[in-house]
Amino acid sequence: MIVPGFRSAGLHCGIKKGGEPDLALIVSDAPCAAAGVFTTSTVVGAPVELSRERVRSGRVRAVVVNSGISNVAMGARGRRDARSMTRLAAQGLGCPEEDVLVSSTGVIGEPLPMDKLRAGIPDAVRALRADGLPDAARAIMTTDTHPKLATRRVRVGDATVHVAGIAKGVGMVEPNMATMLAFVLTDAAAAPAFVRRTLRDAVGPTLNRITVDGETSTSDTALLLANGRAGNRSLRGPSSAGAAAFARAVGQVFEDLAKMLARDGEGATKLVTVCVSGARDAADAERAARRIANSLLVKTAVFGRDANWGRILQTVGAGDVRLNLERTRVRLGGVTVFRNGASAGPAARRRAEARLAADEVEIEVHLGAGRASDRVWTCDLTYDYVRINAEYTT
Repeated sequence: MIVPGFRSAGLHCGIKKGGEPDLALIVSDAPCAAAGVFTTSTVVGAPVELSRERVRSGRVRAVVVNSGISNVAMGARGRRDARSMTRLAAQGLGCPEEDVLVSSTGVIGEPLPMDKLRAGIPDAVRALRADGLPDAARAIMTTDTHPKLATRRVRVGDATVHVAGIAKGVGMVEPNMATMLAFVLTDAAAAPAFVRRTLRDAVGPTLNRITVDGETSTSDTALLLANGRAGNRSLRGPSSAGAAAFARAVGQVFEDLAKMLARDGEGATKLVTVCVSGARDAADAERAARRIANSLLVKTAVFGRDANWGRILQTVGAGDVRLNLERTRVRLGGVTVFRNGASAGPAARRRAEARLAADEVEIEVHLGAGRASDRVWTCDLTYDYVRINAEYTT
């Protein structure tokens, strides 16, 4: 899908040894209203520091991204290299350096090969195409098995508005803001303050509700760029014409990307949706959902098609979550396996085990303690997750 007024590129510049694409460039033909959210980790890469500073202006023209090396924990050299990447892109595009953001993802603690980037970034400028977003989606991948791209089209007033996003990140994923990298583009006309609010509201129930391994990345970045090419009356607040429809479309793109990331978790074979209801309050609902989604015992049980509801109750209880066991219910793949304080029996367990063979599995837990609910997406834990991460730098 083409978002009018944006061009993108993705190519191999030599960072990755296997010849896979490792450099992406996303450019708007006009300045964008922009917003970003970033990792809350206290260990961050130089690209996060620089982009977090620049996006505060609410004005962005381009984003340059490399994969393979994250430019984290490289001190003054890392900061110089991040700025150099934006300077090279700005020179090629003929725009102020401050209008270019940067992201890097990959191995921590290694220097960027700037000689390759000095040649590659001008090549990426020359390779920009209106239909180049799929190439950029492939170039930002690290251990992802396939690129992630989601799109929506919506009416905003009298205009048709396009929304398209790409993302990567299938390991070191439990965001406290977004995901490893996500870039969503739209041709809507919108004020920077509205873009910031829309991004914040979209990220909370989507990217902030995925986990692969319970680890927050040093490089997490999510951006929303709006270039105004659709010609709609500028969106300035929730009462603006079409604001609700636009915000819904952005949220849907982020949700699609979030589910793609969880489904493609390193070594994963299943997308697992954890739904908690009946919690005392919102904090308990989220805590219970995250405990279940991050439990190594639960994740391995799902991989092994073991309908072991005891592991689910154990991790909820260990999280100091209030529940009424006599009113608690556990369902696996739509089959009730625990209710009224006791097992639903061996026949129910066998039916649930058959449901766990599916590519998508739902774990539902009703805590019987209130009305709050939450949802988290995760994946199963397999032998390949251990292999991939045991060999990550070797």
